[in-house]
Amino acid sequence: MNIRRLVDLNIKDKKVFIRSDLNVPIQDGKITSHKRILASIPTIEFALQKGASVMVASHLGRPEEGKYDSNYSLKPVVDFFKNHLKYPTHLVSDWVNSPFDTSPGQLFILENCRFNIGEKHNDEVLAKKYASLTDIFVMDAFGTAHRKEASTYGIAQYADIACAGILFLAELEALEKALLDPLRPMIAIVGGVKISSKLTILDTLSDKVDQLIVGGGIANTFIKAMDLDIGNSKYEKDLVPVAKKIIDKLKKRGALLPKISDVVCGKKFDANETAVTKNIKDVDKDDMIFDLGRESLGEIVKCIQNAKTIIWNGPIGLFEFDQFAKGTEIMTNAIANSVAFSLAGGGDTIAAIEKFNVAKDISYISTAGGAFLEFVEGKKLPAIEILERRF
Repeated sequence: MNIRRLVDLNIKDKKVFIRSDLNVPIQDGKITSHKRILASIPTIEFALQKGASVMVASHLGRPEEGKYDSNYSLKPVVDFFKNHLKYPTHLVSDWVNSPFDTSPGQLFILENCRFNIGEKHNDEVLAKKYASLTDIFVMDAFGTAHRKEASTYGIAQYADIACAGILFLAELEALEKALLDPLRPMIAIVGGVKISSKLTILDTLSDKVDQLIVGGGIANTFIKAMDLDIGNSKYEKDLVPVAKKIIDKLKKRGALLPKISDVVCGKKFDANETAVTKNIKDVDKDDMIFDLGRESLGEIVKCIQNAKTIIWNGPIGLFEFDQFAKGTEIMTNAIANSVAFSLAGGGDTIAAIEKFNVAKDISYISTAGGAFLEFVEGKKLPAIEILERRF
């Protein structure tokens, strides 16, 4: 893949515009997870250390375009940088229409780009205004690589030079290692509430992996497709035929789903609900399946132990409730203890990694959500396409 790299460029005394992903959760004015900010720092520090004038742009949340809203301001992010970087850091409010001076050795955080009219629709005039601010555009927000917006795509069209930052390239390298030239056996773990939200990724992976493991509500639909009773569990009736086709495809390739023999049930979705383990054949009409049992998990652990490449997106069960978290905990620890190259992505996946404290044992944790899924699906991401074109 031919893409210019920031680390290969002479950026001393150049104006460098970095599109980072600083879209972090904020509650009562406080950042509740700093992971995306911390992941963005190597590229920002590199540019500052090399003597560039550094501007950093990002979106945060989904404000109404064209209107300032303090709830979506990057001020808490700026405060974090002030406390964690040795460089003076400033928040620039109206950075599109009001000229502002930058200088080497200082960091300028540009206020939420989604306050700008035309950002999300990749307005050409706005993109050209962005490009006029800089000598070099650096795309470092892999989490937004699937979006064709003014700050992720348009500016890359019109800036004198467009390149990729350290984080962007690390994400891309990890995805390519796991998907384009994987060591085998290769397994994929896909969890989540609805099969419809991950239908394409399931279909794509069923052509590539040696073993597919499904969890959560997605697993319920697959269990139903195996003609097993799931009681009152949530599933997608209309997609049972699709699940059957995926199962058939896996069978033809010799990549069977692990056998599900026991499950953990409750009668209602409640934090205080009692967890009861049952044989899959003994599920009652009023039971809801919230996790997998020990025997089923044993099959999954065997798959993980034999794997050389693991792609992981989503939990096995309702891990937010401790009584239904054992399946996700056992699976998470198995991945952490595996010798395989493990690539994890998605908000729930990261939450599970944090809950069970195994981050240091996962080969690569992607900060991306939608972009991670679309890359796994085999789609060409707009940000990659434009960087290749500009090369």
